[in-house]
Amino acid sequence: MGNTVSCCVSPGGSPKVGRTRRQPELLEVYQAEAELSEPDTGTYLQHISDREIPDDLPPESNPSDHPRATTIFLSKSQTDVREKRKSNHINHVSPGQLSKKYSSCSTIFIDDSTVSQPNLKSTIKCVTLAIFYNIKKRDSNRSLDIFDEKLHPLSKEEVPEDYHRNDPEHRHIYRFVRTLFSAAQLTAECAIVTLVYLERLLTYAEIDICPSNWKRIVLGAILLASKVWDDQAVWNVDYCQILKDITVEDMNEMERHFLELLQFNINVPASVYAKYYFDLRSLADDNNMSFPLETLSRERAQKLEAISRLCEDKYKDLCKAAMRRSFSADNLVGIRRSNAVLS
Repeated sequence: MGNTVSCCVSPGGSPKVGRTRRQPELLEVYQAEAELSEPDTGTYLQHISDREIPDDLPPESNPSDHPRATTIFLSKSQTDVREKRKSNHINHVSPGQLSKKYSSCSTIFIDDSTVSQPNLKSTIKCVTLAIFYNIKKRDSNRSLDIFDEKLHPLSKEEVPEDYHRNDPEHRHIYRFVRTLFSAAQLTAECAIVTLVYLERLLTYAEIDICPSNWKRIVLGAILLASKVWDDQAVWNVDYCQILKDITVEDMNEMERHFLELLQFNINVPASVYAKYYFDLRSLADDNNMSFPLETLSRERAQKLEAISRLCEDKYKDLCKAAMRRSFSADNLVGIRRSNAVLS
């Protein structure tokens, strides 16, 4: 399929049936059909690597694709962080009692959240806080009808007239996302990918997440992230069991629009994923949201020791294999040592 001449060009041709010599007339006709079919790019599907942003473009053009660009939520949250620090400095407000735990000789605390296995509850709190800052610090109220909650309500409750004016609080966003993740049994990694898709949508579609559309945008990002990340993804009909008043047709239409607005770019490189994870950690530190620290128990210490011993054994095996490969050369250029004679 990757060759220029394949079975898709001519109905009678196949790459596997090319060992017998063709007749000259048939070969000329085959080549002519291949040349005529080359300019036709109607069914050409652009590879995902061709849709990635080149290195010569500024990183700020799309932070969800570029690993060195600052995430949107972190740049918007810095304004509040600077204002809080300035206010505390002017009013001589004490930072308060330090709640951070430190290890001692008798007690060791370890961070249970890592980039490969994030803590679910803390990650959801940070992701919803990032969504809160994207709503609070939005530039305008640009939106699309497919995400408007007035046109496509998620429940049968009447949407108030001023629904587009009041910004949701962080706890409301957290409760909404937490309900979906608990019911669908989604992972913490899925929450990070959800935030990547959300900010990619805001950049690609040039819209803003605002009070009138934040629920449907978040729902669409979760729906897509769960299908991309999890091996056993949750079906659209399953979300209809969580949100009782939404229809499968509405979910399918929203998913289709979401993918089209993303230009079907659902690739999340490891570097971008790691950037979002550590930016979420920075957001948590700026807002006094510490990740949980657990006391190192005897069982956990034994497990870490076993993992460390396994890695050490693998390293020794690699060293022995490298020494065996260079053993013959060592014999040829061996260094002979002799006793020194002092006179």
